[in-house]
Amino acid sequence: MTKRIITHLTKIDVVLGGIIQAVGPFALKADLQGTPFQALAHAIAHQQLHATAANTILARFINTAGNGTFPTPEQVLAAPEATLRAAGFSFAKIASLKDLAAKTLEGIVPDRATLLSLEDAQIIERLTQVRGIGRWTVEMMLMFQLGRSDILPVDDFGVRNGFRLAYGLRKMPAPKALALYGERWAPHRSTAAWYLWRVIELQRAGKLPAPGVITRLPRIVRLRRAVKRLKKKAATKLTGRTRVRSHL
Repeated sequence: MTKRIITHLTKIDVVLGGIIQAVGPFALKADLQGTPFQALAHAIAHQQLHATAANTILARFINTAGNGTFPTPEQVLAAPEATLRAAGFSFAKIASLKDLAAKTLEGIVPDRATLLSLEDAQIIERLTQVRGIGRWTVEMMLMFQLGRSDILPVDDFGVRNGFRLAYGLRKMPAPKALALYGERWAPHRSTAAWYLWRVIELQRAGKLPAPGVITRLPRIVRLRRAVKRLKKKAATKLTGRTRVRSHL
């Protein structure tokens, strides 16, 4: 299956094909450990922290709030703020954990079986209702834990920077423009994203292939600018009509 995906991506995008050849075999293996509640609690703990620090906090969290096992949503809601602060969570992360626990009990954050049955968009819509959980966090979960094949995290710095370097662009691509360009990689956008993450490694090793072709991203007309232009046009027309009337 991987060979078929690589062949497809290489045929439709010569630049990406060069990156694939330089990097070698695709090596993303999905691994969903525990429940969606546990996975998101881990994600909250790791936000803006080094992995070692986050894991230390999680170990304290398990010992104090869960008595040696990963806390349940009920235990998180019952845990005093002081206990969670002592584990190392900030006030903002405590609020996120409490909201995650509440939304798990409400069924907004589903159990594992339900989660696996949902479409990507449904999972994003439901999980981003949790305080502190954004689209990027859910996209990482979809790719690395659920193994979803068609995720392109266009807000991810590594993906955007990898695209810039691989395609020889002077500026970072806008997320919307990258999303439009990446439509050609469907339904294998997760694979494309994984290879874009590897681009910085190729550059550091001096093995990044030249793009060979000039890439132009789709032009995104900013809504605010478009509205401004329309208003200006309308004002010009109105002024013109007023002048005609004044001469009558």
